[in-house]
Amino acid sequence: MKNRYVSGLSTALLLCALTACDPPCESPHPPDTFVLVHGAWQAPYAWQFVEAQLNELGQKVVVVQLPAHGDDPTPPAETSMELYKKTVVSAIKKIPGKVILVGHSMGGAVVTAVAEQIPHKIDKLVYVGAFVPGNGQTLFELAAYNTESLLGPALEPSEDFLTFGIKSDQIVPIFIQDGSPALQQLVLDQYQPEPAPPFDDPIAVTDRNWGKVDKYFIHTLQDNNLGPDFQEMMFTAAGITRIYPIESGHCPFLSRPTETTTILLNISKLN
Repeated sequence: MKNRYVSGLSTALLLCALTACDPPCESPHPPDTFVLVHGAWQAPYAWQFVEAQLNELGQKVVVVQLPAHGDDPTPPAETSMELYKKTVVSAIKKIPGKVILVGHSMGGAVVTAVAEQIPHKIDKLVYVGAFVPGNGQTLFELAAYNTESLLGPALEPSEDFLTFGIKSDQIVPIFIQDGSPALQQLVLDQYQPEPAPPFDDPIAVTDRNWGKVDKYFIHTLQDNNLGPDFQEMMFTAAGITRIYPIESGHCPFLSRPTETTTILLNISKLN
């Protein structure tokens, strides 16, 4: 797998440059627009540190809130992968030019569907410890291969099967075992049950649309949610060869925000 990894040297140099500047560095590269999509059981709050760092470095950032997450009042019964896709597509269409679209975890399926619909608007597609579905696959089908995960045994479906909860003592080990006590408390405070219907919706993928978009994968090597081997299975099947390993749990944007920001900036500068 090492031969797939983009050299860590350039990432380390960027990290040094990022952390050494006071005030934050002005990038010689024209500003990009990053569209950040959160994953399951989370909301826009998860991107707050990366969003702040990108903004400080002169980049443009749009964080999308998926329906029925955060403070969005959409009932779980009305959610679908199609609705998630439309929400992100609508946000991107308001932005001039192309964007760097970033999806975490379940958000990987969402950004896949978005890139399939509007490939001409996507400059780069970045998966962060994320699902990468093949054509016609659902998240439920893909998750069957996620044998390393702590998530399955911790799931608590609602009586109507419209949402999935997680056993309270498993939220930290699954999402943020590598974070500080304050970060762990943040994740606990923001936790909400996850709408179930979108997980059963197949994703359409074609070579002529999604296949033509430049793709990158941030591989979370200490992930207790989407196991590292499961991630490798998906990015290998998808033909994604530009892989950025990060020694983090499932949420590197919380536990390692500066490193995550640096990787995103590194990706943005690639031709």
